[in-house]
Amino acid sequence: MAGTRKFPHTYVIVFYIILFSAFLTWVVPGGSFQRQTVEVNGTAREVIASGSFTPGERAPQTWQVFSALFDGFVERADIIVFILMIGGAFWIMNHTRAIDAGIYAFLRRARALEHHPLLRRAGVDNLIVVLIMLLFSIFGATFGMSEETIAFVIIFVPLAIGMGYDSIVGVSLCFVAAALGFAGALLNPFTIGIAQGLSGLPLFSGIEYRLVCWVVINVVGIGYILWYMRRIKHHPRRSPLFEEDDHWRQLHAESSGEIVYHTPRAAWFTFGFLALLFITAAFLFPLTELKAGLATVTLPVFPVLAVLFMAAGVIALRKSVHFFVLHLLGFTILLLIAGVMGYQWYVMEIATLFMALGIFTGIAMGYGPNTITRLFLDGARDILSAALIVGLAGGIIVILERGRIIDTLLWYASGAMDGMGRTGTVSVMYLIQTAINIFIPSGSAKAALTMPIMSQFSDLVGLSRQATVMAFQFGDGFTNLITPTSGVLIGVLGVARIPFAKWVRWITPLVLILVLLGFLLLIPTVTMTLNGF
Repeated sequence: MAGTRKFPHTYVIVFYIILFSAFLTWVVPGGSFQRQTVEVNGTAREVIASGSFTPGERAPQTWQVFSALFDGFVERADIIVFILMIGGAFWIMNHTRAIDAGIYAFLRRARALEHHPLLRRAGVDNLIVVLIMLLFSIFGATFGMSEETIAFVIIFVPLAIGMGYDSIVGVSLCFVAAALGFAGALLNPFTIGIAQGLSGLPLFSGIEYRLVCWVVINVVGIGYILWYMRRIKHHPRRSPLFEEDDHWRQLHAESSGEIVYHTPRAAWFTFGFLALLFITAAFLFPLTELKAGLATVTLPVFPVLAVLFMAAGVIALRKSVHFFVLHLLGFTILLLIAGVMGYQWYVMEIATLFMALGIFTGIAMGYGPNTITRLFLDGARDILSAALIVGLAGGIIVILERGRIIDTLLWYASGAMDGMGRTGTVSVMYLIQTAINIFIPSGSAKAALTMPIMSQFSDLVGLSRQATVMAFQFGDGFTNLITPTSGVLIGVLGVARIPFAKWVRWITPLVLILVLLGFLLLIPTVTMTLNGF
């Protein structure tokens, strides 16, 4: 309709933010803190030296907004390549229709559960969503799952569409759930571990009250998603992404035809080769030390995985190659978890893992090298827009760093807490951490920069350092759902084909609720005697 206002494209929004960041470099004075290297929980961290701020000259940015785009791509190269490899791998999987077969089987079993009166009353869909979200929330709360959620978007969005919901619900199942856990972190070494280490607190102390906070945050967050699901289930057009989701609905419709179940010889060959790899890994790595915070447990991960892979693989192959491909996907996820918790895997290792998944999927289906390559390139091409927006968003941080204003903003923020009292101080700390998250989305980097200042200031006003850590934890967590400088958020939205503007409009009420909830949860840290505080 003529005259109808259109949402700005995500690229446009991010570029406007880059321009605004450049404007700030003209009005905010330059300055810098001196840095020093300290060891935190066995890892060297660069932290700010207390009282070392030195004003400096402005470094206003003009034409640099264009060169920042290049540097943004360089800074976020790992996430960009990760998205492209994930896209290529899952395009191969989608071509096999294995995910379709899995969704059909899952939905059939889910609908069968509706015959149970108790489950029907509670709602099978609700139970499924709650269980999946709690699982990813635990991942976020324990080992800081973040970038990994990008890979799960391609799985959960089609699942949500198949259940009669939208892409927002699909993203919520993994990304929003992990963000809720991240904000209510229990054992996250990248946020709580670093913040407590820099504050001189016992590692992961005060976990009892943080557990209460985690439960409350998840009840509110998951409850919001369930309310939204009920709303659009009965009125699909109420979804802000009803039109955009035509892409996913079309894919669902195209894949709704009859699936020819079969098991080619290539699938058995692939099974045998991978079984040998698992057996080799079992001998090379008989025991694996899994870490979650301070807790460590040594288990025979690879020997167990080898046995399970062979037993479950035979069962899957007897049914169809499609279920064998799902079998490969399931063990890819198990390897991801084992690698992250036991061997500190990050983006490179995870991307390589999914790349291997795509290749072995193609081999199992009997595809030739040219077909696998073509399908991979088609997938990378399809998801290219999502990868590019991550690099574009990286330009925001580049401009702020070149303009030398990040330290100045941090210095202004620390000075804003003078004479506020304990309750006022912890509230202002929380607001500052929330605001800083826009400019420094990395939780570990923000902890290293802010906690040396915040923890010492809390001593001056008689505020518990543990309360300061919680103010950092909440401030770092909630706005991850909305900050445009987060490569993970931009990557997730790109993969799900959700415009940033529409996501912001939808998620803002939940973010505001969570931010207010954070204030309420901080009050007991000042007014009550809590263990570890």
